[in-house]
Amino acid sequence: MRLTDRQVQQICQIVAVLVGTEAEVWLFGSRVDDRQKGGDVDLLIRLSQPIENPALVSARLGAKISRAMGGRKVDIVLWAPNLQRQPIHDWARQTGIRLQC
Repeated sequence: MRLTDRQVQQICQIVAVLVGTEAEVWLFGSRVDDRQKGGDVDLLIRLSQPIENPALVSARLGAKISRAMGGRKVDIVLWAPNLQRQPIHDWARQTGIRLQC
């Protein structure tokens, strides 16, 4: 995994503040592979409760995490009971790493 402990801590803090401490955070995509370099940060945020305004929440999460990581591009995928499950949700969990928040 190509995130520092501090970056993981920052991501977890931002997620906790914006959507709650029960959210699961998964890193997926190229950042999981230690052999690669660069790349954006792809995060799956799984919520146990329905969420209102998912596009707004996703944008806020992405902006705050990006700022905390010095402007690095961050893509957020939300998964909540009221959102339609997509293949990317399963792929992110199967290939990703759950961050220990």
